[in-house]
Amino acid sequence: MRALSSSGLLDLWDKGSTLHPLDRGLLLLTAALPEVPLGSVADWPLGRRNRELFALHSFWFGSTLSARMACSRCDEQMEFELDCEELMPANTATNQQLTVVFRGHTFRVPNSRDLAFGLAGESDPEKAAIRLLESCRLASRDPASWSQEDMASLGELMAQADPGAETRVRFRCTVCGHEQEGVLDIAAFLWAEIVAHGKRLLREVHTLASAYGWSEEQVLSLGATRRAFYLEMVEA
Repeated sequence: MRALSSSGLLDLWDKGSTLHPLDRGLLLLTAALPEVPLGSVADWPLGRRNRELFALHSFWFGSTLSARMACSRCDEQMEFELDCEELMPANTATNQQLTVVFRGHTFRVPNSRDLAFGLAGESDPEKAAIRLLESCRLASRDPASWSQEDMASLGELMAQADPGAETRVRFRCTVCGHEQEGVLDIAAFLWAEIVAHGKRLLREVHTLASAYGWSEEQVLSLGATRRAFYLEMVEA
């Protein structure tokens, strides 16, 4: 994986700020894996994509994920830490297409393109789910009808075929003891780190540029250790 420089982080923040969340995840992966074409990453099964995003978080920002969730019973704000290494899906890198068979139809497991197609311009969750399934159906393109039970069963089969496509974590409220489960979106976590670090970098640039008259490029070229020293001098 390619290391992330300060200027590179700000460039990614700028490029991804107007993108859909799905596209942000692909942007970050192609920045870290320049040898892999964007189209190839978009075709990865979601489990493989998520594994690489967890690995990327560990490489760029460390393995700890700091999260917050409100208890659905008492509304207590719970803060906790998670470990990327423990949440990372099993290695799903494969040249073979992951497929499942249901009611005589063959489906491949979803990738980022399928998610984008299913969600694009569709506000109805059920219709979006049907569009997603249809985009994954292979060979026969004749019309088919899917009940909610069908979609639930097919979703379970796809989850078994690509278990890393969705990361679920379970929490227990420290106040009322209520247990609940949530879905962790590693792409969103990683993007939040980009935004937080980008804001911190720009604050440092502003402080040092105001104090010494340096340009953004000059400030970022100093490196983290020297920037921290100059910041201490300014604040002293």
